[in-house]
Parts: sequence; structure tokens; C-alpha cells
Amino acid sequence: MKTSTKKNNQTKDSIWMKEPEDHDFPAALDYLELLFVPDEAQKMVDQLKTAPTITKKSKDILRASKLALLPETNIHVKENLKKVEKNKKLSPILLVRGQHELIIADGYHRLCCSYYLTEDLEVPCRLI
Repeated sequence: MKTSTKKNNQTKDSIWMKEPEDHDFPAALDYLELLFVPDEAQKMVDQLKTAPTITKKSKDILRASKLALLPETNIHVKENLKKVEKNKKLSPILLVRGQHELIIADGYHRLCCSYYLTEDLEVPCRLI
């Protein structure tokens, strides 16, 4: 019988990489350019590249972002859950403080995945 990763004793170190992957930054730029002028978006990405990696709880990031939790059936959430099952680590999430909500510049699907594993899981992130 196959056991699910959910509700197991997952730890931050067993699920998450210590540093974001290189391809996360261009993805963050693409998204941020939809919200900000390109020069401003680029400055934010440059700041994200040098910001320290910190940890926050997945439930708090989700609440602060004011985004809905994607369903477990979402293709990208499902892919991330499968990665964790195969002991592959997820890249930290890139966050920007907005005026009234937190902007998830990159990592929304990874955040939803971690929430399904356990909402109290500490999630590594870069926050500016």
C-alpha cells in the first residue's frame, strides 16, 4: 500500500532547498512586470537575488497574500506533491511586500503544495 506524504513528519529540510533555483528569478520578473513597470520589477528581482532566505509558515504566507489555496488536483500542485514523494526538494518562494497584500512573485504552486503537506510547515522564502 502506497503511503501519502501528507501528514507525515515532514521537515523544512526534507522538503525545501536552501536557496532558490536560478530559473525562479526570470519567472518572478515575468510576473512582477505585470504589476510594475519593467525597471521597478527588475530592481525587485535584483533585491530578491541578494535577500537572505528566511522561513515563514505556509498558512501565514497564504493569508498575507490573500490568494485562494489552489486545489490539490491542480496540475502544478500535484506535480510538486509528486516531487516531494520522490524526495526531490522544492525551491524557496520569492515574496514581495505589496501595499495591502503579499505578492508571491514565484512559488504559488509550491506554497499550496506545502500547505497540503502541513499548514504549519516552515517555508523558506526570500522577502523584500
